[in-house]
Parts: sequence; structure tokens; C-alpha cells
Amino acid sequence: MRLRRVWVRHREKLLVAALLVLTGIIMTSPKPLARLVRQEEEGVVLVDGLRKKNYHDYNYMKLETQQRGLGEQGAGATLPTGLEKEKDEFYKVNGFNARLSDEIALNRSLKDIRHPKCQKYLYLAELPTAAVVVPFHNEHWSTLLRTAFSAYNRAPKHLLKEIILVDDASTKDFLGIKLDNFLRENLPIARVVRLPSRWGLIRARLEGAKHAKADVLIFLDSHTECTTNWLPPLLEPIAQNYKAAVCPFIDVIDFETFEYRAQDEGRRGSFDWEFYYKRLPLLAEDEANMPMPFKSPVMAGGLFAISSKFFWELGGYDPGLDIWGGEQYELSFKVWQCHGVMYDAPCSRIGHIYRKFAPFPNPRKDNFIARNYRRVAEVWMDDYKKYLYMRQPGWLQTDTGDISEQLAVRERNKCKPFQWFMENVAFDLAKHYPLIEPPDYCNGTIQSLADPKLCIDSKMKGQFERLDSLGECSASSQFQFQLTAYKDLRPLKSHNCWDVPDLQAKHAPVLLFGCHKGLGNQMWKYDMENYLIRFGHDGTHCLDSSTLNREIFVSRCDMTSQTQKWKWSFFNEERLRNYDNLDPRP
Repeated sequence: MRLRRVWVRHREKLLVAALLVLTGIIMTSPKPLARLVRQEEEGVVLVDGLRKKNYHDYNYMKLETQQRGLGEQGAGATLPTGLEKEKDEFYKVNGFNARLSDEIALNRSLKDIRHPKCQKYLYLAELPTAAVVVPFHNEHWSTLLRTAFSAYNRAPKHLLKEIILVDDASTKDFLGIKLDNFLRENLPIARVVRLPSRWGLIRARLEGAKHAKADVLIFLDSHTECTTNWLPPLLEPIAQNYKAAVCPFIDVIDFETFEYRAQDEGRRGSFDWEFYYKRLPLLAEDEANMPMPFKSPVMAGGLFAISSKFFWELGGYDPGLDIWGGEQYELSFKVWQCHGVMYDAPCSRIGHIYRKFAPFPNPRKDNFIARNYRRVAEVWMDDYKKYLYMRQPGWLQTDTGDISEQLAVRERNKCKPFQWFMENVAFDLAKHYPLIEPPDYCNGTIQSLADPKLCIDSKMKGQFERLDSLGECSASSQFQFQLTAYKDLRPLKSHNCWDVPDLQAKHAPVLLFGCHKGLGNQMWKYDMENYLIRFGHDGTHCLDSSTLNREIFVSRCDMTSQTQKWKWSFFNEERLRNYDNLDPRP
């Protein structure tokens, strides 16, 4: 009678247990059954036969909506008056508005800017544990700690096993004992590993990985902020296939105001044939499945997850790569060519501060970046390396050092040739970034016909800076420009293009921004009959100038205006006449 009462009362649980034993999912030990029942009580459900779970921390999310203060909800902020001198001093050593960062809470709230479907997604109830590895060199106090706190606060605590901060020979006093004590008292899950000398970003990541004890390694940069439920989307593809590497969407934290905003809604990682990181359009099936993880040929760099097992099967990073440069290509090629897969996960979003300028001096006397690039090319790219050397013949004069161990990694893992990568993974790369560049429409100096002694002067400005100068014409490189086959306009050999983000102003400014193939606000055309440099698809706005103030800007086209007339030192008449029929995009 007693057994009957037990059966009636618990028959559903007993039937589930019996079924699992019969199918080999659990053994007869009661421990797995106890875990199963407990997790079901916590909201585990079956989805297509898989046990899934909602990992959102709704209590923490509610608390975030109630936070008030400077920079909360990821809003842009400004410093209180009277701190300009401190701001300038902090800028010089950090390349961003570090003084403002100190006014913003270490656990500031962020808006949830994920795709709406991400809020409803369930992930596998059994996910691997993660170790976050953050290398840093003289990182600012509040940005470093905000990286660690955001990773911890917005992650399921049972999945985040450790946070390892790797100090690459920092010289700032507060990054020593003060940091150790602060973490011990406020964030004991985090600890610092210190390197004896400046090893560089790549080797610092390697050292951090050696200290990690979790199933999955997650590498972050030292001035980032993790957003709502960022961790499960990175872990699930690895739980399904340990040879998967997974990257989050990387958003922008403004270097001046600390506003958190989306960089874009997803494109596939790529490169050009000088090893500049580029992006490829999403495939139609990826757009249709958004925001599910989608395959990407190349990772952006320092933010990604990979199983510890697979990472070490690949030999980790090549330890012969020095400081930084080329490491994202090396690891991306390794993952794909050595039978892995790489995804971008739209439901994991992490913000990154892109510095206004690099504040650190060159830590080496030689060209370590060229050597890094050549090591990657010689080990992984087979005959395709010649397209790099066509553009950068100086790399051939660089000694790679010993690459025998890296070649052994390739042999040991029976890795595929680079041609396989180009044909099966980056199959559309050459359409966007041809192996051999098509010729420019125009290049050389751009002379003002309103005052022929004046030409456009780049003043060697970089990304995010305004291009606004006319100067005395010269053969100097700062006066040399290209209207490329991609219909963008840029300083000679630059990867920053003329960009007009806002046409509402009467005199719209021209900025320098990372080139994206003449699309949208980077499309230009030279009207050689009328000497106009037209902007945009409709060509109703033109490059204009004030010769009195020696400034350039964009305004409505006026065929009678002499200040809108420009003469290139070279233009390809045949290509310009076929401009509308020549489209570098597939």
C-alpha cells in the first residue's frame, strides 16, 4: 500500500528517471537524478528534446533600471566644470577621457540593446564553466575594474569560475598592491597574474590561459563592458562542439563621453591583403536567422571564447608573435583550417573603448608587427601569401624567426590548406578585397581652382578626426589622395576614408573614418567635365571650400561656384566615363 502511494505521488519523476536510465542519459546513481529534478524546479524545459534554461537574472536587471547617476543606462556624460586640467592630464596617458570614467560607477547600468528575440532565448541547461582572461598594461583604474565588475555582475555566477587579470609589466602604482587588496575585498573571484617584464598582449593572453582552470577561455580587452546575459550565448556553441570559437558583437563605448552604443547589427569578419581587419556582408540565411549565431571567417581580435581543450590542441597563440598584431588572423586561420568553426553570437554584446590615440610608446626597436604578419603568412597562407607581399614587399626582408613548431601544429592537427579556407569559408572575400587591386579613378593632389596655389591637406590626420584643411600645394604625402575603385576617397594608402555622417548642416564636415567600400556616406564621384567632387549616390552635394579660412566641407552642388571646383593631378578618363557601370561590390 505504501509503495502504491509513493508511485501515485511521484510517478512522473520515476517514469522520467526510468526513461533516462534506459536511454543511457543517466546512470543508476541517485546524484544525477537529484540534479535533474532540482534544475527542472529552477525552470528547465525540454525544447526539441534538449534541456534548456532561461539564464536571465531578472532581479539584477530590475535593479539596473533603478540606478541613477552619471553615465547610467549607458548614457553619454560630461565632466563637471573645473576639471579640464585633470581631464587633459588623464587623456595624455590613456587616449580616452579617463577622468570622466572615474565619475561613473564601476557597476553602472546599461540599456539592453540586444535583438528583442534575445530576451526570450533559452540555452542549454548544462553549460561549461568559463574563465575570463584580461591582459592589461598601465590600464586606467576605473576602466579596468568596470571590465571585471560588468563581466561578473551580468553573468550566471555558477558558470563564471574565475577572472584572471594579467598585468603586463604595468608601472602605475595603483595597479600593484592596491589592486590586489581591492579585488580581495570587493571581487574575490578575480585575481592578478603579473609578468616579470613587458611580454605584450599576445603572450599575456597565453600566460593567463595557462593559469585558467575552467572549461572555456574568454578573452576580453581591459576597457570593455559586458551587457545583459552576455555569457550563455558564447558558451552554448562550445557546449555543442568543443572546436567552436565564439565572438560577441562588439559595441562602442565613446572615448569622450562613455556613451554605450551599437557599432552595427552584424557583419562577417574579414581582412584585406595588407592585413587590415575588414567586414563582409551578412549572408541571406544569416539575416533570416538573426539573432542566431552565424559563421564568420575572421575574429575582430581580443574578445572571444574558445574551449581550453581546443585552444591548447591548436598550440594556443604562436608564442613567436610579439606584443600585438596578426594574432586574430593566426587564430582564425587555425580554428577553420584545423577542423573548427567560428561564430559571431549577436545575443552576446560587449562594449569596447576605441582610444582616440595610442598612448604607449613602441616597446620594441624593430618592426614586430611586420614580423608577426610574416610568421602568420608563412605558416598558414600557402601560396596566397604572395598577395600580401605584392603590397608589402618590405615584409620579405623581415626575419620570421623559427616557425618549425607552428608548422608542426599544422601537421599534427592535419589542418587544411589555405585554398580550402578561401573557397569554403571566406568564399566572397576576393570579390570585396581583390587579390590584385583594380586601378583608381583618380589619385594625386586635389587642387582648388578658386585659388590654384591651394590643395587639400590631410595633415596626416587619423580616424575620427575632421579633414578640414587647405594648404600650399606640395608633393608631400599629406597632399596625396585616391578616389579608389571602391568609389571611396582617402589619403594615399590610408585605410581611413572621407566620411560625411551628417548632411543637415549647411557646411557639412568631412571626417576620416574606417573605409567600408564607398557605401552610403563614403561614396564619391569626380565630375571631370565640371571639376566637381560629388558626394553620395544622388550626387546633389559637392565638396566645397573657403579659401579665405582654408577650410573644406560639403554643401549643395552649385555649378557656378568656383569654390566647388577641383583638379586632380591624375584621373583615369576611361574609368570615370564608365563610373556608373563599374561596381566593385558583388
